[in-house]
Amino acid sequence: MDSIKRYFEFVRPYWKLIAITIVIGLLKFGIPLALPLVIKYVIDDLLLTDLAPEVKLERLFWIMGITFIVFTIVRYPIEYYRQYYAQLSANQILYDIRDRLFSHLQKLSLRYYQNTKAGEVISRVINDVEQTKNFIMTGLMNIWLDLATLFIAIAIMFTMDPGLTLVAISVLPLYGFSIKYFYKKLKHLTKVRSQALAELQGHLHERVQGIAVVKGFALEDHEQKHFEKRNQRFLDKAVDHTVWNAKTFAVTNSITDIAPLLVITYAAYQVVQEDLTVGALIAFYAYMDRLYSPLRRLVNSSTTLTQSIASMDRMFELMDEKYDIRDKQGAVELQEVRGRVVFDQVSFRYRDTGEEVLRGVDLVVEEGQTIALVGMSGGGKSSLISLIPRFYDVSEGAVYLDGYDIRDVTMKSLRNQIGMVLQDNILFSDSIRENILMGNPDATEEDVILAAKAANAHDFIMELPEGYDTEIGERGVKLSGGQKQRVAIARVFLKDPRILILDEATSALDLESEQLIQHSLERLAKDRTTFIVAHRLSTITHADKIVLISDGRILETGTHQELMNAQGAYYKLYTVQHLDHPVAE
Repeated sequence: MDSIKRYFEFVRPYWKLIAITIVIGLLKFGIPLALPLVIKYVIDDLLLTDLAPEVKLERLFWIMGITFIVFTIVRYPIEYYRQYYAQLSANQILYDIRDRLFSHLQKLSLRYYQNTKAGEVISRVINDVEQTKNFIMTGLMNIWLDLATLFIAIAIMFTMDPGLTLVAISVLPLYGFSIKYFYKKLKHLTKVRSQALAELQGHLHERVQGIAVVKGFALEDHEQKHFEKRNQRFLDKAVDHTVWNAKTFAVTNSITDIAPLLVITYAAYQVVQEDLTVGALIAFYAYMDRLYSPLRRLVNSSTTLTQSIASMDRMFELMDEKYDIRDKQGAVELQEVRGRVVFDQVSFRYRDTGEEVLRGVDLVVEEGQTIALVGMSGGGKSSLISLIPRFYDVSEGAVYLDGYDIRDVTMKSLRNQIGMVLQDNILFSDSIRENILMGNPDATEEDVILAAKAANAHDFIMELPEGYDTEIGERGVKLSGGQKQRVAIARVFLKDPRILILDEATSALDLESEQLIQHSLERLAKDRTTFIVAHRLSTITHADKIVLISDGRILETGTHQELMNAQGAYYKLYTVQHLDHPVAE
């Protein structure tokens, strides 16, 4: 029940709206409770009396006229506003929850996303949050209205015949026991079913994103089998849930069907004994429907609430994910940044118990310098640069920026000073303008165009059907690799950071695109502290300092010429890449 208590944090701001909804709901459910009394009056006080026909008709028209007014004119606005306020408050609460979850997701570290499928995250934010709406509609509104209807009906029935009322409610304890018995397992099965659905959705999301690989390797049949396996698992869990749910309905509905039979038997006996009127019997039977319809809805409600609470549990599991990277108390804002970066005895591992990928790294980078990180794949180059914007925190040692330990400054002010161009830059399915504006959302149109020109992107953008307003599809699928890179570079130009990180920014491009983008990158790197990760050593010979990293350690440091003269590991790598052009000793 801890999830319900926490859920009320989101409900509390809208309690007045919910209270209004409940009051209107009481009117909605209360009006039909008068109908059995109307039936009793018509039968006992009109039809089965010795009154003159014209008197009976006059009284019938009066009572039914009033009833028609109540049910047609009065009930319409009650129905409308009850639905309107119920949906309004529920949707406002869901809006707040999704808003909180999205804010939370943005604070989670890359480590979380590396270990969690995107589809599962989406399932919790969309499907599970939507399921909790039933808790608002059912648990906070309908259940109370059904309970109120139940007690009002019982009260009216007591005024008519206390003994018959006791017969009518005699099965309630049995009903309550059955609900309690079935509830616990139903909650567990609902949670397991939701998890299986999330896993299915996560698998589907991943395969849709990688559909080009599936088609490229003709893996359709192979992937169909994988999908069917997960789909079957979800079906099995759904069937388990359905079986138990069916048992719940079968038992509880059988119990609620016993009560009317008991009432009819005992009421008919009383009519025969002339202790009860025919009108009272019919009215009493009508109240049985008013009594046990809410009870049947309560069965549905218990199932619905079980699903909602299971979804709440999963929702709060996501909300309780710890932040690996967060601002420390008293963190300062970075003001003017010069760009001097120092790695002081830095060691790093991706998991607390995992192997170290960086070991005792010492490196000083002066402001405005261009540093190239080279070495074999898996040596730790990308891991080292990921520490600068605090995508991860060091396991040992420290990273300093202008003398500040980067853990002592706010992440936002730190990352505002860092621009990144990667091998596979993420572009969003918006217009080119919106993607460039991510570098600085407050920039003017003129600033956007200047940034695009600096990145050699303006000309190709203007050739597109709608220029800067062209929608580029998910992950920029409508653009070539070179075009995507130039949009990403324009984004960084617009940001104008003091520190630039280029991680394999040209390695996936053809030679013509590479040369064009290389000019853009050189222009971008001017007067900035720049870190370049590259495999093609010919692209980094101009660097102020080249750092060769192997197995998480720095093996060699120097300019291109110094390292070539030393004829160490860098010399061997460079020679291998230029076999057609032997290096003179």
